[in-house]
Amino acid sequence: MFLIIQRRQSLLTLVCAAILLAASTPAYAADDHNPYAGDASAAKAGEYEFRINCALCHGLGAHGGGRGPDLTRAQKRHVHSDAEMFQVISNGIPGTVMPANGTNGQGVGMTDEEIWQIITYIRSVEVKAPANAAGSAAHGKELFYGDANCSLCHMVEGKGGRLGPELTAVGGSRTKKAMIDSVRNPSRRLAWGLTEATKEFPQEYETITVVMADGKQVKGVALNEDNFSVQMMDGDEQIYLLEKDKLRSFQKSRESMMPTYSPNTLSDKDLEDIVAYLTSVGAK
Repeated sequence: MFLIIQRRQSLLTLVCAAILLAASTPAYAADDHNPYAGDASAAKAGEYEFRINCALCHGLGAHGGGRGPDLTRAQKRHVHSDAEMFQVISNGIPGTVMPANGTNGQGVGMTDEEIWQIITYIRSVEVKAPANAAGSAAHGKELFYGDANCSLCHMVEGKGGRLGPELTAVGGSRTKKAMIDSVRNPSRRLAWGLTEATKEFPQEYETITVVMADGKQVKGVALNEDNFSVQMMDGDEQIYLLEKDKLRSFQKSRESMMPTYSPNTLSDKDLEDIVAYLTSVGAK
């Protein structure tokens, strides 16, 4: 009888100790709010963690990079609250290049506390959207599907061409400066791909020029490729599946098929309107 009572008391002691331990441990992940909100020292620590774990994709200062969106925008595509941001950083976003914490080969994986600090840093660098956005989205839409010929190669909301990147979400993930630069200097980012130290994600829209056995030359973008064959799309959106050993020549280039739009071809004002259109679509 004494042993039974002693065992019950021991079990009760263990249960109480577990409850006390749980109560004394910060439950960062379980919080529905940021425990460091507004804490300048936490934001500073978060900036350090951001540089290690996030800047490769989202850029220094969180202004957006070649893969990740600009996080200084107050309005974000996938999250609204700090709790939602915590879940995205922890678990990633399926179907996108946003990986789960600790799985992207950068950094060593973050603790819950460090994730909250990063969120605090992101909130500290957010810039509120201006009351009146620059550019006319309505005129930009007319240009996109009209005189600027953007829709010949690019698709927005299911309408347009397939040769270039799909742009429905670009206005919600890229800065105005980045979008303008991609029009003025379309090959610049493709060229950067050659010098990236880490190429975890494939570089898309690589330009390929082939000469077939009959002497016909075809230039387009690579869709799929292995050691023996390549699938490509040319400027007329015709798709080819070619066996490499039957080609006269096969060349890759980081020069974009998109033409360079100088201010003489597309004015700064018209380009600003197109960016305003893409931003309005991307913010939906």
